[in-house]
Amino acid sequence: MASTDVRDELSCSICLDLYTDPVTLRCGHNFCRGCIDRVLDTQKESGVFSCPDCRAEFEERPALHRNITLRNIAEHFLSTEPEQKTGVFCTYCLHSQVPSLKFCLHCEASLCGDHLRAHSRSVEHVLSDLITNLESRKCSVHKKILEYYCSEDATCICVYCSARVHRGHKLEMLDEASMKKKERLKRILEKLTSKKEELEKRLQSLQHCRKKEQKKASGLTEKVTAMVQDVRRHLENLEKKVLTEISRLEEQVLASFSNLIHQLEKEKDELSMKLGHVEELCNLTDPLTVLQERESERVDFCDTEEAEEEDRREEDKKQQIAGGPDVALITETLHALSDMIRHMRRGLYLQKSTDVVLDINTAANNIHISDDLKIASWSEVNQSRPQTPERFPQYQVLSTRSFSAGQHFFEVDTSESSSWRVGMCYPSMSRGGDQYLSGQNDKSWSLRKSNQDYNLKHNRCGTPLRHSITCHRFRIYLDYEAGQLSFYELCDPIRHIHTFTTTFTEQLYAIVSVFHGSVTITN
Repeated sequence: MASTDVRDELSCSICLDLYTDPVTLRCGHNFCRGCIDRVLDTQKESGVFSCPDCRAEFEERPALHRNITLRNIAEHFLSTEPEQKTGVFCTYCLHSQVPSLKFCLHCEASLCGDHLRAHSRSVEHVLSDLITNLESRKCSVHKKILEYYCSEDATCICVYCSARVHRGHKLEMLDEASMKKKERLKRILEKLTSKKEELEKRLQSLQHCRKKEQKKASGLTEKVTAMVQDVRRHLENLEKKVLTEISRLEEQVLASFSNLIHQLEKEKDELSMKLGHVEELCNLTDPLTVLQERESERVDFCDTEEAEEEDRREEDKKQQIAGGPDVALITETLHALSDMIRHMRRGLYLQKSTDVVLDINTAANNIHISDDLKIASWSEVNQSRPQTPERFPQYQVLSTRSFSAGQHFFEVDTSESSSWRVGMCYPSMSRGGDQYLSGQNDKSWSLRKSNQDYNLKHNRCGTPLRHSITCHRFRIYLDYEAGQLSFYELCDPIRHIHTFTTTFTEQLYAIVSVFHGSVTITN
């Protein structure tokens, strides 16, 4: 085997040099210990370890086994390999190998420092950097040094080519042509550098967008998982409620049937006795005895008719018991499922709540507004704000932001107040008279609490709630295009209270009314 082939077999595929402290992986490939350690350290970040040669993957960082035999062979080869002398030596230093510094194109000789100082300085003696392969610098036809560049044929030529084959062509000295080409290459380099920077920016932007989309997908996945768990909890509660109601109904109906069966069996026994008595009368031969039993017979027949009427009444009662509660139960279940689906649909597509703050320019003078414009409190102290057309006479304040498109919601905490109203209204709502309060006109919609009484108000009409309120936090949700304004109780799980449906004709503002205590906007 040639020396070069042996060196290749004893070289690490990572550093391309002879093995230093070689180690072996489970797949059988060998590497320098330092080289493979650096590769494995890099792979540690991705969590996947593999062989650099065969790409075999390992579940854990592979153990490294020293290959002593391979180390000994590499060290023996290194000690026996002859040293390779490299470099270009001076042509005129015949008795020793002195490194050269320059090459003379005219003399075709390499020059050391001493011979360079003594060399001729005439024009024809052109000095250049060291040349290791002189034949590549000569004309293939005339065997002369290439001195000119023909821009028409884009080739380097010698002096004989310039006078014969390329006569009349535009010729330049090699240095001049090289400088011009370098200028062109610099311009190309600038363009490529600019394009590379632009591509890097686009790459960073795309990576940022990808991470953003991954984060959004992860957030949506968590939200859907939470909602599915919420739905599952809802369904389990509904199942328990329905099964409990069915069991109660079953017990009630079965008890009714048991009473009826017991009563009918009793009446059956009495009827059997009466039948036996009537049969005895029918078998008597004495007319006087038969005639004396007539009154008793009439009473028995009347009792039978009354019993039949009672049976019919009991049957009607039984049907009422069996048919009544089912309708109410199904209706209540459907309402709960409808609320759940509506909440789930809106929770999926509503990205974030609207940042609502209160407009102090609309606040009544008996309403104090906090510094962060989030809390409205009823106050006995007149706030002495200037009178303007936008200001309410008492109790109320609007938001600074209006809503004329899209889906939005804001949330309030009413735990510090026992009498309040929250909702939305048109800016053209009255600021005086007896219709300026939220819900008292056709330009506002609100959820109202007065002591322990809750209802929904629009145009002076109150709508009672389907269920009792159990917490103090509420969400007001607007879908402008759908013409829906919904109110939710933020308990666990969130419960839908009511939805007003209309066609909105103006922009809408959030409105808060406080008659006692304070109301806080929490989002």
